[in-house]
Amino acid sequence: MIDFKQLAEKYQTPLYVYDFDSMRTQYTSLKSAFKGRKSILAYAVKANSNLSVVKHFAQLGAGADCVSIGEVRRAFLAGIPKYKIIFSGVGKRDDEIREALERDILYINIESEAELARVEMIAKELDVQARISIRVNPNIDPKTHPYISTGLHDNKFGVDLNTAKRLYIVANNSEHLDPVGIHSHIGSQLTDIKPIREASEIVADLVRSLSAVGIELKFFDIGGGLGVRYDNEETIDPYDYAQAILSTLSGLELTVIGEPGRYLSANAGYFLTKVLYEKKNGDKRFVVVDGAMNDLLRPSLYNAYHKIDALDKEGDETPADIVGPVCESGDFLAKNYLLPKMEHNDLLVIHSAGAYGFGMGSNYNTRGRSAEVAVENGQDRMIRRRETFEDIIALEKEFAE
Repeated sequence: MIDFKQLAEKYQTPLYVYDFDSMRTQYTSLKSAFKGRKSILAYAVKANSNLSVVKHFAQLGAGADCVSIGEVRRAFLAGIPKYKIIFSGVGKRDDEIREALERDILYINIESEAELARVEMIAKELDVQARISIRVNPNIDPKTHPYISTGLHDNKFGVDLNTAKRLYIVANNSEHLDPVGIHSHIGSQLTDIKPIREASEIVADLVRSLSAVGIELKFFDIGGGLGVRYDNEETIDPYDYAQAILSTLSGLELTVIGEPGRYLSANAGYFLTKVLYEKKNGDKRFVVVDGAMNDLLRPSLYNAYHKIDALDKEGDETPADIVGPVCESGDFLAKNYLLPKMEHNDLLVIHSAGAYGFGMGSNYNTRGRSAEVAVENGQDRMIRRRETFEDIIALEKEFAE
């Protein structure tokens, strides 16, 4: 058990706490589900990009799915080998593409015909052959939040099947492009296995049709998106998830690449915040805390639910909005959440905060971002110190003097 009160006293609040043992368990369970087939779990760095977190997964054997050159650099710093690093994302700049090619990573995920042309042009300038994968949009409804749906034609990601096939032929005929993989990712926080299987079937059939015209791929990138339990969601067992995908690959000799992020880190993370005071506006109850939307954005952005524990508090519970100091009506961590009477310095533990928590934070209202702490084998250690005012103004100060 993690002693949250002790950690809050030692490191102060607001504070992110990550259970590295839980992360290891999640990684092992998913990796084991694909045994019998060559596979790489390329950790989605965007979920939680702390260098110590990425290094933890690197030491377990993970690769990295990166959506900026900054994340590619993080992956290298964390010790992930170049042959396990993938560069994805809709809007890659020329300098990012160039650096990825110079670093000789496993492949670049192509999101459009225009991007393929830029990659080919830059590869020609560098006199290299760019290993690429094309992100296919299978037009499958993932049945998730619209902001994290990525596999429909209404979404900005990927290309349709016909365009993908044409681009593979273009790439195969190019001296400077090497089509080695195929990629799809229909969305995040997936809790229904049916659309996952349907998308895999569609993409696997495309692989077979490419093989029929002499284009032999090596990597079948299934993206990420495996859902976790925030509240009472029915989640997918890793074995069932793996079998749904592997069942579509009959006769294909492909290395499966997964890009899990949330599944590995979400429920291994906690956000600690202290109560400043309670207030009422009419009949409306507010619990004002020292954490805010700049620390944990998901509730404001997605109206996302997080389980919250009021440590060492008992008594009758009544609905309250848990709000922070940021000057926005949208600054809340929960609405109408049942809590006992809270007092100054009482501690709230917000669960499932290990993915898309700190990484989506900001310095809005000139608030320093929280410290981050790892707990492993019963020992705690700081993995990112709390930001100071001097940190926040460091890139501005010289220009204002």
